[in-house]
Amino acid sequence: MKKKVAVIGYGGMGGWHVDHIQNSDVVELAGIYDIKEERQELARSRGIRAYSSREELLADPEIEMVTVATPNDVHEEIAIAALEAGKNVLSEKPVTLSLESLERMIAASKKAGKIFSVHQNRRFDVDYLAMKKLRDSGEIGEIINIESRIHGSRGIPSDWRGIKKYGGGMLYDWGIHLIDQALMILGFDVDSVRCTFDHITNEEVDDGFKLFIDMKDGKNAFIEVGTYNFIAMPRFYMRAKSGTALITDWREKCRVVKCKAWHESDVLPVETAAGLTKTMAPRDSITVDEYEIERPQSDVHDYYRNFVRAIDGKEEQLVTHDQMRTVLKVIMKAFESVERGGDRVYF
Repeated sequence: MKKKVAVIGYGGMGGWHVDHIQNSDVVELAGIYDIKEERQELARSRGIRAYSSREELLADPEIEMVTVATPNDVHEEIAIAALEAGKNVLSEKPVTLSLESLERMIAASKKAGKIFSVHQNRRFDVDYLAMKKLRDSGEIGEIINIESRIHGSRGIPSDWRGIKKYGGGMLYDWGIHLIDQALMILGFDVDSVRCTFDHITNEEVDDGFKLFIDMKDGKNAFIEVGTYNFIAMPRFYMRAKSGTALITDWREKCRVVKCKAWHESDVLPVETAAGLTKTMAPRDSITVDEYEIERPQSDVHDYYRNFVRAIDGKEEQLVTHDQMRTVLKVIMKAFESVERGGDRVYF
C-alpha cells in the first residue's frame, strides 16, 4: 500500500515533489500547504487538496510522510513540528543553516522514532554517477583528486536565494550538492577546508565560490560554482593513479584516458613555438587507451522508494545523519574560511 505524503511549501521544488509524488509507485499525495494564498489556490485549481493550515495538515492521521520544500531558514521549525506530530520527514536541502540546528532536528527524529533525512536528489545526476561508477570499478586506479564545477551566466536568482537570512547564496544552493557528490566519491573523512566567495551580482550573499577540500588520506576536491561565467569550464575532471576522466557537460558522456604503459625511455621531444619539450609530449595509442563511458541509467524517484523502505525497516536510509552532519560542517567551515580571508580551516 502506498504511503500518504504531504508537501509543505508549494513553490518551485514543492511543485517538483508534487509532480513526482503524483506519478509514484510508492507514495500518494495527501495534499499541500503553503503560507501564500495564491499557491494554495494554484494547488486547488489543479485538483490538489490545500490544507487550511500547517496544523491541520500535521493533524491528519493518514499522513505518514511530510516533505519540507520551504526556504531554508524555516526547515528546522517545520521539520521538528512534523516529527513531533508523528510524521516521517524529508527536508529539502540544505537541511538547515547550522550544525546546532541539525542536531536538534536529529534529536527530534530519534525521540519520535521517525525517519528524518535530506533530499540529496543530485546523487541521481548521471554525470556524477558516471564518475562514481568509474571510481567504484577501479579501472583507472586509486583516485588522486576530483574537480567539480557548475557555471552559469545569469547571476544569482532574484528570489530568496539572494537574501542572507533565508539561507541564500550559491554555497548553500549548489554547493551542498557538489560537496555531497565529491564526498560520496572520496569519502567523508575530511581534514580541512579553504574557500573564497564571489560577489559580482550580489553583495549580500555569495553568487559564486571556490572551495578546496583536503581529505585525511591525501586526496582532495576542488569545487567551484560561478554565476557569471559566459564560457563554462568542464563539469567534472578526475585524476587517478592510472588515468584521467573528463565530463565537459552534464549532457555528455564521460571521456576516459587510461595509462597502460609508461615507456618513459621512448618519449620523443615535441617542438612548440618557443622550443622543445619532453615533459609535455603527448601520449599515443601505444601507452594509453581512450574510451567513453555510457551515461548511466538513473531514476531520481529511487530516493522516495528508499525512504519508504527505510520507514518499513527494510533498508537503511540513503542519506544518513552522519553524512548530513559532515556536508553541513564543510559548509560551516567554508564560511569560516571566507571570514578568515580564505585561510585553511581544520575540521
